[in-house]
Amino acid sequence: MSERHSDVLVVGAGIIGAAVAYRLAAAGMTVNVLEAAAAPAMQATARSAAGVRVQFSEPVNVQLSWFSIREYRNFQELYGIPSGYKPIGYLFLVPPEAAPEYRRALEMQRDLGVRVEELDPDSARELVEFDAAGVELATWGPDDGVIDPHLVTMAYLRAARSQGARLHTDTELLEARREANLWRAKTSRGEFTAPYLVNAAGAWAGLVAERAGFELPVEPVRRHVFMTGPMAAARDLPLTVDVASGFYLRGEGERVLFGMSNHDEEPGFLTGIDWGWLEPTLTAGMGRFPWLEQASLDQKACWWGYYAITPDDNPILGAMPGVDGWYNAVGFSGHGVQQAAAVGLLIAEEITTGRARTIDIDPLRYERFMSGKALRERNIV
Repeated sequence: MSERHSDVLVVGAGIIGAAVAYRLAAAGMTVNVLEAAAAPAMQATARSAAGVRVQFSEPVNVQLSWFSIREYRNFQELYGIPSGYKPIGYLFLVPPEAAPEYRRALEMQRDLGVRVEELDPDSARELVEFDAAGVELATWGPDDGVIDPHLVTMAYLRAARSQGARLHTDTELLEARREANLWRAKTSRGEFTAPYLVNAAGAWAGLVAERAGFELPVEPVRRHVFMTGPMAAARDLPLTVDVASGFYLRGEGERVLFGMSNHDEEPGFLTGIDWGWLEPTLTAGMGRFPWLEQASLDQKACWWGYYAITPDDNPILGAMPGVDGWYNAVGFSGHGVQQAAAVGLLIAEEITTGRARTIDIDPLRYERFMSGKALRERNIV
């Protein structure tokens, strides 16, 4: 292929774009990956809390995540590089009002063949110490855990490039138009053309669509990750979510990583850490995990990033209706890292065979917003 023309343009070189590029290249398609930043995996991928889990309320999200976890588990064998997968587990502490919903979800998850179980509060406290007041049950996924998103992204890109794909950094998409069955993408480094274009731009996905002349309901929202100084409690600490408050924590080496989403903050490209959000986060956290009162804060180790949010907190996948040659892999609402391996394969199937086949992505197509059949994913951290 020429450097400027390919079968597919992939916009975004985070973990989703990298997985898509690899699967397309492996299927024999020529691929150009356009990344606005100076290097791949510098935005949401690099700033993820790195968790992977099967505990979702919508079956399709369970399927996407379970496929991906199994690939991350076998990553060294598949790609010659470890994914950093560690099955530290996810533990959800569930209040009485949410118990019926979480029990229904457990049944659905088991029907899909994943390992999950219900624990009583005393059993859950054997995994992590917490104040059990107001906790009716806990759900536990022993195969849930963490990966290294940067390693995974780089492995996919290396595999894609070995199949002939090209990566173009510092290449921001400024405008895209459909002309003579081709996408013509005007970028900060000149024009690229291809019959197919995949939007994998994360928090910028809505802006990318706007520059192609249509609207896509994806908005960026800022999220914070805080880090304690070294403390003994960090050892073997699973990713634990207090469902009542939304506060979460997990061990990160000798430290405890923690956070909580600020649902009152307006969407937008806000930058930097809002240190004012630390106090309500810690208040919620210490209410459930009193031992956090002994923690110090490592301000230099804290960070912020973006979720790419959709109206129903589910991704938008597949062909865009009414926009020829345009495919979406966007709007993961905080679970893109968890589902990237599956999404890469499914988007490649969508383009090369006309339809995603390994997993039915119909519930996640854009058409759900047109038909009023969107189903909200309730298990968002």
